[in-house]
Amino acid sequence: MKKLLLLGTFICLAFSVTAQGKSPYTLYTKKGKKVSYKKMQRTLAKKDIVFFGEMHNNAIAHWLQMAFTKDCDQTRDLVLGAEMFEQDNQEALDRYLQGKITAKQLDSQARLWKNYPTDYAPLVNYAKANSIPFAATNIPRRYAALVARGGFAALDTLPALAKNWMAPLPMEYDPNLPGYKKMLEMMPGHGGENLPKAQASKDATMAWFILKYFQPGKLFIHFNGTYHSENGEGILWYLQKSRPELRLGSIATVVQKDTGKLEAEHRGKADFILCVEADMTTTY
Repeated sequence: MKKLLLLGTFICLAFSVTAQGKSPYTLYTKKGKKVSYKKMQRTLAKKDIVFFGEMHNNAIAHWLQMAFTKDCDQTRDLVLGAEMFEQDNQEALDRYLQGKITAKQLDSQARLWKNYPTDYAPLVNYAKANSIPFAATNIPRRYAALVARGGFAALDTLPALAKNWMAPLPMEYDPNLPGYKKMLEMMPGHGGENLPKAQASKDATMAWFILKYFQPGKLFIHFNGTYHSENGEGILWYLQKSRPELRLGSIATVVQKDTGKLEAEHRGKADFILCVEADMTTTY
């Protein structure tokens, strides 16, 4: 409850600061041109699937995810999905959405992230109140951990039930994708070549279940860490290979000391870039 009050206070303060001429965030196009929220929302609402890439503890990103979902719901039928729910928790999530179990029971039956109450419960509860499907798209973390230790081959001996909770084996993987190569450079010694493979197991699985729950004519909004959908890689790479006809849209979240101009390193990360002040309040 204290966290919810803190977040509510932060949002009120954010609007107060904006009214005084200083915004806690700025939206940009992929080329670095400032753009209004309304323009971004209307453009992305025409897509088939939209990826809202977040920084998991960024309060502005979570607030805008909720606003974006509500606004898109005014003109499109929705399907929601999230990295934060692993596929083997889909049954518990569905039972909660259907009103068959309480929020407390969901907490005990599913592996909820520590920031679920403040950052993801509002989205799930909105889906519940408005009968919107919500897909648990991620591979169970214990299986991604297997890949991190032993590569994709570690998945081969799993029972059939476990394999139902991930993309079909063998998973396609391109080690030359810049994002995966960058992981090796940023985290040397943390699993070696298996580290990006574990990331790929998540990307491939999220793409697989997004397509499973995607309904033609409806807008699928997917919430994930921004790294999973930046630069047309990650989840988008898998979707573009299997369903190139789908209209994909993306938002990336970045932080800067000054949001007045998008830094060159962030340009092109997504169709739209949510640029947040570096000293913004975090949710954990």
